[in-house]
Amino acid sequence: MEECVWIVVGDVHENVALVDAVPEIPQAAAVIISGDLTNVGGKEAACRVLDVFARRSPQVLAQIGNMDTSQVASELDSRGINIHRQVRELAPGVGLVGVGYSTRTPFGTPSEVDEATMAAWAREALEAATARFAHVLFVVHTPPHATATDRLASGVSVGSPGVRAAIEAFAPEVVVTGHIHEGRGEDWIGTSHILNPGAFGQGGYVLVRRTPQGLQASLQQVGRRS
Repeated sequence: MEECVWIVVGDVHENVALVDAVPEIPQAAAVIISGDLTNVGGKEAACRVLDVFARRSPQVLAQIGNMDTSQVASELDSRGINIHRQVRELAPGVGLVGVGYSTRTPFGTPSEVDEATMAAWAREALEAATARFAHVLFVVHTPPHATATDRLASGVSVGSPGVRAAIEAFAPEVVVTGHIHEGRGEDWIGTSHILNPGAFGQGGYVLVRRTPQGLQASLQQVGRRS
């Protein structure tokens, strides 16, 4: 089996200074952006981010986070790279599905939905993906509740119970999330490996590999190998 590698980053917030420092990008089949390409930016800001990654990677896939506007989603649609609520084949037997936006925050950011909507999106997305593929990579901007990936600096968990319930029900192999920068870390929900690389501007990303045993993922940091 030929090895396939994918890079997942999140919470870029227009900070692309470290793109060239990620050593695996040129060899990866794709870079996947989990959300928050911009800081309440529109098409121009999104294009700047996407074009920098596209100069290094043969394929870029992305979805909006809560800090992105509808213009960003429209640009992703126009490029045919939007993964929000979409199931895509990454390799034979390997599927990708995404859920962007976030649940409600105290800050009134542009792309927020209520918990019931987020829960429905997550369940529908994973049901569709797991029906088609034996191995599923779930990229969801809002982390699942009560994990190492959704905790504020105070220790309070602010993730989505609905996202967690969908993961429990459909057991995707790898889940990459974001949104909570200080929630960088990893955890498990049953057999699902949950990873939050933190803000890309701080050098965090996730390396996903297809192996004979299935998908394997690891937290990485620019300048450090794990």
